[in-house]
Amino acid sequence: MAAVMIGVDPHKGSHTAVAIGMAEEMLGQVRVRACAAQAGQLLAWAGPWPQRTWAVEGAGGLGHLLAQQLVAAGERVLDVPPKLAARVRLLGSGATGKNDPDDARSVAVAALRPAACPPVRADDHAAVLKVRAKRHRDLSRARNQVVCRMHAVLCQLIPGGVSKRITAGQAARVLEAAEPLGAAGMARWLLAAQFLTDLRRIDAQRRDVQRKLAAAVRAPGTTVTEVFGVGPAVAAAVTGDAGDISRFASRDHFAAYNGTAPAGVSSGNRVVHRLSLRGNRRMNHAIHMAAVTQIRYRHTKGRAYYDKKIAEGKTAKEALRALKRQVSDAIYQKLKAGARRAASAAGPGGHPGNGSVASAAGLHPADRLFGQATPGPAPTLRPRPGPAKGTRPGSSRQGRRSTPAHTPA
Repeated sequence: MAAVMIGVDPHKGSHTAVAIGMAEEMLGQVRVRACAAQAGQLLAWAGPWPQRTWAVEGAGGLGHLLAQQLVAAGERVLDVPPKLAARVRLLGSGATGKNDPDDARSVAVAALRPAACPPVRADDHAAVLKVRAKRHRDLSRARNQVVCRMHAVLCQLIPGGVSKRITAGQAARVLEAAEPLGAAGMARWLLAAQFLTDLRRIDAQRRDVQRKLAAAVRAPGTTVTEVFGVGPAVAAAVTGDAGDISRFASRDHFAAYNGTAPAGVSSGNRVVHRLSLRGNRRMNHAIHMAAVTQIRYRHTKGRAYYDKKIAEGKTAKEALRALKRQVSDAIYQKLKAGARRAASAAGPGGHPGNGSVASAAGLHPADRLFGQATPGPAPTLRPRPGPAKGTRPGSSRQGRRSTPAHTPA
């Protein structure tokens, strides 16, 4: 029996599936309601085509649950990017009109080229890291929002306001010393007190998430945190979005995925590259934070590389982009080494706890990339105290801040 590609256009309330042959001929279509029996209904409908492959649009987003249910049932599922399906629909009809059956058919047609559509895998520990990293990122954004609103209110309560960096304890002391004028001043004081309550609540939630995040990063024994500036938050963001590192054939593919590789715009004999605005922006932001942390500390190899680029005539932004590519390559090497250790431990002759491979996987201090390794992941992301007088500069401060909360992407 001929192979069949089944494209699925997922929605919140329903899912539309269209089956096509290898010649893109229509074989059938169905629409099921999004419910507990959605996967069973689709499998029963697809029974006449045993040699089938499913193509789900946005299997990492709205179609995640359905794709995971199909994978758990033993089906082969491909993840089709929504932009790729939209281009197929536009090139096929030349019109921008769309409906659910047409969308599902364009998803199936796009999946006929499997090289452009990665297979969907069952959720593993990388999915846990992605969830933890997203929660940490959401809480950090909420905290920044509360702090900004508190700054605006405090500027109307005390002359000059307060410094840009403010903590819950500092805000409480400012409110205790403030003397509101009139009913309007008292209303502003009460509003600032409410913001203080929100700030304390978010800080408590962030501390809890940071502990869970550090434990999740530490669980698989990753060595990504050995790259200077890569703490638990950055490691979780990178590892969670990267997933199975074997899907990247080289460090160049990994850099193109995270947006640290320049985009080629060459034509004829004119070879030109420009800044890439594509790629995974969350991963790009995590690498950006690691690079900024390396620049902040002068004893790191990353800062030496940055200064070298500046001496060559590069601008500060160009030097930073070059350093981000170096950080991306270093993270890729660590992820590949971790995948090799996991494969050897699970293969014949290996067992968990065997240190013969891990000891030879570039863990010697001489092989550490971009300076001394960041300590951790520790049970907390709180900064460690500074060095005592008489100690060597940078000996205990180099892992202070792995993820600035307000650094631009």
